[in-house]
Amino acid sequence: MSAFLLSPEHEELRVALRRFTEEQVAPHAAEADERAEYPWKSFEAYRDSGFIRLPYSEEHGGDGGDMVAYAMLVEEVARVCASSSLFVLISRLACEPVLKHGSPELASRVIPKVVAGEWQGSYCLSEPQAGSDVAAMTTKATRDGDHYVLNGRKVWITNAGVSDFYTVFAKTDLDAEHRGMSVFLVEKDFPGFSIGKIENKMGVRGSPTGEILFDDVAVPATNLIGDEGAGFGYAMGALDGSRPIVGAQAVGIAQGALDAALRYATERSQFGSHVADFQGIQFMLAEMATKLEAARLLVYKACALLDAGGQGTSKASAMAKWFAADTAMQVTTDAVQILGGVGYVRDFPVERMMRDAKVTQIYEGTNQVQQIVIARRLLDEITGS
Repeated sequence: MSAFLLSPEHEELRVALRRFTEEQVAPHAAEADERAEYPWKSFEAYRDSGFIRLPYSEEHGGDGGDMVAYAMLVEEVARVCASSSLFVLISRLACEPVLKHGSPELASRVIPKVVAGEWQGSYCLSEPQAGSDVAAMTTKATRDGDHYVLNGRKVWITNAGVSDFYTVFAKTDLDAEHRGMSVFLVEKDFPGFSIGKIENKMGVRGSPTGEILFDDVAVPATNLIGDEGAGFGYAMGALDGSRPIVGAQAVGIAQGALDAALRYATERSQFGSHVADFQGIQFMLAEMATKLEAARLLVYKACALLDAGGQGTSKASAMAKWFAADTAMQVTTDAVQILGGVGYVRDFPVERMMRDAKVTQIYEGTNQVQQIVIARRLLDEITGS
């Protein structure tokens, strides 16, 4: 395990998380994937364990854990079930604009319900023609007296149909590009709100991903989060904070695959020796472990910077997400290779982990977008802009 900036309390937390996830989450992982069903038993265990409070402030009933502790939580859940790690991180992401920019009244109405496990949330940014190009969104919010009327469509929404509220980005001025974007808290029972197509995905199949539809949805003006027209900045700030957490998810998936490969290599015999005795396999395991540890260090560094509020968080977040996601894809692919034929079938978890790892290279900004962010920040540092 990494020793980077980890206090004794962090190390004790990891032990407790490992025990919890092995006992309460891992037993449901294969079934959730096979049936493409939300792992309610895992969520209920997470809620009842008290770990659900960790990434929220004490002001709202949480435990006030730091970003490193939050990353460890996501990492340990993802190690046994990537689908379950999404219900850990997605509600927290949906709460981020509320916590940072929402009114005290809105925050006090929503956040304690999430902390108690009574509500879950989704983050609604992407649209059919506005994925990486967020400013191209067309979902419209029109002011009408004491409320806004929302019309449009969001896609690739995690927790679609499960969540109780949705943090929705929409244009209050279609002609102002990114400066015309605002953000609203939309509750699932608002008239005109509906769930569209649920995607049939390659990985993280236990976490629903789908369309959200808005047909003249009346949203109280008090549910506007922050200032009208400031939504783009809020979205980018939330992503800077969530990208290392997606990196932590990728690290967890990779750690689970490496653990499985190590167990198999030390138990399986060929040509009169354990598979782990062959130098070619040892080299693979060494590379997997080294890249995984490097990814973990990048994730923890980005989280520590976010905790400290220092400079360079955007670049560090992008580096952590990019490297960790690519590492997860390589480590899970190599794990399947080490297990050979049995790695390719569903009796063993590594093929699921390989499918789960792929999406970490895509969401929260593709890895190509992360490279753009990193390059721009590097150039900004040189030019002083």
